[in-house]
Amino acid sequence: MTNPDARSRIALALDVPDLDAAKRLIEQTREHVGVFKVGLELYTAVGRPAVQAVHDAGAQCFLDLKLHDIPATMARAVARASELGVAQLTVHAAAGTEALRAAVGESGRTRLLAVTVLTSLDAQALRAIGFEGSPATSADRLAKLAWNAGVRGFVSSALECASLRAALGAQAFLVTPGIRPSGAATGDQKRIMTPGDAIAAGADLLVLGRPIRDADDPSVAARQVALQVSSALSA
Repeated sequence: MTNPDARSRIALALDVPDLDAAKRLIEQTREHVGVFKVGLELYTAVGRPAVQAVHDAGAQCFLDLKLHDIPATMARAVARASELGVAQLTVHAAAGTEALRAAVGESGRTRLLAVTVLTSLDAQALRAIGFEGSPATSADRLAKLAWNAGVRGFVSSALECASLRAALGAQAFLVTPGIRPSGAATGDQKRIMTPGDAIAAGADLLVLGRPIRDADDPSVAARQVALQVSSALSA
C-alpha cells in the first residue's frame, strides 16, 4: 500500500455517471487514494449513496457541490451535508461574507473549502465576468474574504498556493485541482501543476480526475501519482 501520508494528500474526482462506475473506480484506486471527491455529476445522478460508497471503502468523502446562494439557503444546505459525515464541502467564496459566516455556523465537523478562482479560468475569462486583475489577485482577495468569515479551507490552482500560504499561514488548508502528472493532457484546465511541484508549493490536498479516471489502468496511474507525492513529501 502507498505511504499513508501520500495517500491522504490525494483526492480522486469520481466524475462518472453512475454508482457502479464510482464503486469500480474506488476499488481500483483505494490502495493509493485516501480521499474521493463526489461532484455535481455523480451527486446529481445518485445522491447520498455516492457518499456512502466512499465511506464503505474506508475513505474520506470530499463533497464538491460549490454552494453559492443566499445565507439562509447556504446554512441549511451545509447542515444537511454535515449530517452525511463528509470530510470536506466546497462553497464559493464569492457568495459573500454573510453567506460564508452562515455556512461556517452549520458546518459541524465538516471542513468548508472556499472556492476562489476556478482552474479553467484565466485572466481574460475573469475579465469577461467582471473580475479585474490576475487570477492570483482575485484568488488572494476571495481567500482573505473567506478567511475573515471563518473559513479555513481554500480551493485554488497550485499556482496561487505559495502566496496564499504566505498570506494566511499554516492554519489554512489548501486544496489544488488542475493537477496534471508530467506529460498528461491539460484538457480544459488553464492553470495547472504537477503533483510534486504542487506539494512543494504548499498544497495540502491534490485533486485529480481525468489523468487517473481515463487511464488504461487507473490503479497504475494512481500509484504513479502517489509515488510522486511521496517523493515530494520526503524531499
